[in-house]
Amino acid sequence: MNTTLAPESEGSIECTVRGPLLLIAINRPAKRNGFTPKMFRELGEAYTRLDDDPALRVGVLHALGDHFTAGLDLPTIAPLMQRGEKAVPLGLVDPLDVGMEGYRRRTKPMVVAVQGITYTLGIELMLAADIVVAADNCRFSQLEVKRGIMATGGATLRMAERAGLGNALLHLLTGDEFGSDQALRLNFVQKVVPASQVLDEALRIAEVIAAQAPLAVIATRKNALKAVEQGPVVAMQEFIAVQQRLSRSEDAAEGVRSFVEKRPARFEGR
Repeated sequence: MNTTLAPESEGSIECTVRGPLLLIAINRPAKRNGFTPKMFRELGEAYTRLDDDPALRVGVLHALGDHFTAGLDLPTIAPLMQRGEKAVPLGLVDPLDVGMEGYRRRTKPMVVAVQGITYTLGIELMLAADIVVAADNCRFSQLEVKRGIMATGGATLRMAERAGLGNALLHLLTGDEFGSDQALRLNFVQKVVPASQVLDEALRIAEVIAAQAPLAVIATRKNALKAVEQGPVVAMQEFIAVQQRLSRSEDAAEGVRSFVEKRPARFEGR
């Protein structure tokens, strides 16, 4: 079977800078944004760009067209699975953020806007992000068991952590489809809005985050993540050292000045 796609059919990841935000768009709407190896590689490059550019503070992942993503383009991805290879090159930031050896973990916040069909990889990408805004027309499904494979992008970890083991297995083992209200109830998404507003709301949240002190935002995110992954006692042990470092920053001094002068703070990330 020929699994080679013409370049224009492989899809792409498009990046747009909007002030301190990096908008990352999934662009293969004719195929419901099904992910090819090229798209995986470009997504890793986009996440790496966010972390490496000091002018960028928050990422916003979204999709062009009516759907977020139908998941993997299996004819092109299956050969990689069979060889045990990853589509994202080693050394880049892993968009799925599962801490695999050889990959960097994202440090800056990521807000995701999802709409329409959000299957398999789509769920895993949004669970790997920090804040998810869902359109009220979302159709979610973690359906790998229907294809004879297992979800290996974090769903087996994060669905159970967010919703409890029974709720996670209900969806992981049946591959059923559920909507935005259920995703909100299970803590898979944080907000549900009309489809016409989903990207605007994600951008609004990202802009609010970007206005805060960047060093404090990164430290807060990392500590919360550590509490989930390693436990609250481990996370608590770094409170004093991190607070000492942050309190000596120029941003902390600006925070005090803005409080005294009763004006919005102007943070520089130093």
